[in-house]
Amino acid sequence: MENQTPSPDNFVEENKELSLFEALIPVIVLVALLALNVYIFGDDALSGSNQFILLLGGAVAAIVGYSNKVSYKKMLDEVGSNVKSTTSALLILLMVGALSGTWLASGIIPAMIYYGLDILHPSYFLAACVVICAIISIATGSSWTTSATVGIALIGIANALDISAGMTAGAVLSGAYFGDKMSPLSDTTNLAPAMAGGELFSHIRYMTLTTVPTIVVTLFVFIILGLFQDAAGQADTAGIQAAIKDSFTINGWLFIVPLVVIGLIVKKTPPLLALLIGTLLGAVFALIFQPDIIAKLGGGTELDFTSAYKGVLNSITVDSSVESSNPLLNDLFSSGGMYGMLGTIWLIMCAMVFGGIMDGIGALQRITNTLLELATSTFSLFASTVASCLALNLTASDQYLALVVPGKMFSKAYADRGLAPENLSRTLEDSGTVTSALIPWNTCGAYHSGVLGVGVGEYVMYAIFNYLSPFMTLLFAAFQIKIKKLVTPAV
Repeated sequence: MENQTPSPDNFVEENKELSLFEALIPVIVLVALLALNVYIFGDDALSGSNQFILLLGGAVAAIVGYSNKVSYKKMLDEVGSNVKSTTSALLILLMVGALSGTWLASGIIPAMIYYGLDILHPSYFLAACVVICAIISIATGSSWTTSATVGIALIGIANALDISAGMTAGAVLSGAYFGDKMSPLSDTTNLAPAMAGGELFSHIRYMTLTTVPTIVVTLFVFIILGLFQDAAGQADTAGIQAAIKDSFTINGWLFIVPLVVIGLIVKKTPPLLALLIGTLLGAVFALIFQPDIIAKLGGGTELDFTSAYKGVLNSITVDSSVESSNPLLNDLFSSGGMYGMLGTIWLIMCAMVFGGIMDGIGALQRITNTLLELATSTFSLFASTVASCLALNLTASDQYLALVVPGKMFSKAYADRGLAPENLSRTLEDSGTVTSALIPWNTCGAYHSGVLGVGVGEYVMYAIFNYLSPFMTLLFAAFQIKIKKLVTPAV
């Protein structure tokens, strides 16, 4: 073979295995810098500084990789693969921004708030949020869709009732992730048993053992919290409703649009298509029921082709707001459109840079392997799986990787211990799927925070179902409750 001068991209053929300390260096640096950044910037940390911190964490990981002879090309290829894997999520985010814009301009979200004020009393509002979102999420199989539709409306109602947005977001996500876990339509619910080598409906049945007690405890906590909500928030309900009616034409026909979107998703229509149809229907309903608002958003005094076109496109793409006689509603009746989602998209892309480099240098594999080595008992195997899922959610910033990587790594270990694959798939869901929403730089945490307009730091302590689920699965493992064994074929 002819001698060749190695280039920076092909200088190293194979990755030298990292030590655990080396693999943890970028994680330690990232967590420390993020903690400092959040301490200094507070809620403004997601406005851009956290994004840069993620890039710095990626740079530290790249230095560790380079010192271990990992090529620049390999790291960049992994970053590209990671970013590519989020394409669908990024497009959905843009479409959610578009949908929220037309649903505001058409009066759909105001109508939800208007009628919701009649139904939802402060004393049981939070528990009702959990139940409503659980039902919608089971029907759609998507916590993201639930958050982007009824979740937005419930946050609006909470603000009108003067109930904490953080509490409400926690209730919304608790219900949404319960449904996401238990729905056969959910991608993560299908992915977990596929990685563990199990069967979908057996996986769902086995999940009920830990998931039902967790949601019961969650509901109980929100019922208690609801008893301490000041019912005075309902005193001005009539005034708020009057202000809504002064600004929008409110009627039951507006609910056709969200019902169509939910129906499309139940029928397994791709989310992007369902959201696009919801956006376009919202635009049509805006022209029919709110012509004055569309004209104003289009910079005109009356509706004509130019003002209609500009008004609809402005509601879809950029910041838009509708003024009312109530100052509180002025804050509620605003939407960032697709433009408002760009900050979240920026965060996700930076997170994928960090996760891609960590994967490319072999750090994620090294951390997972170490956790596997520590699994010397059934409980420690479950605990290692939980820790691995949490580590992947923190470092790779993606819930799918938090299911796929541990699923691949631990499936043989569970089988060797005579444990049925349902044990692994349930643990993956209990610790990988639900905790993703608790991490600001994870795609799920960034998404829900951006869609609901509530920072992760505001809702994290109230997302009770999400952080209680890993403890519940460990509790069952510790006391050997319903640990399913492999069935040995009869000879």
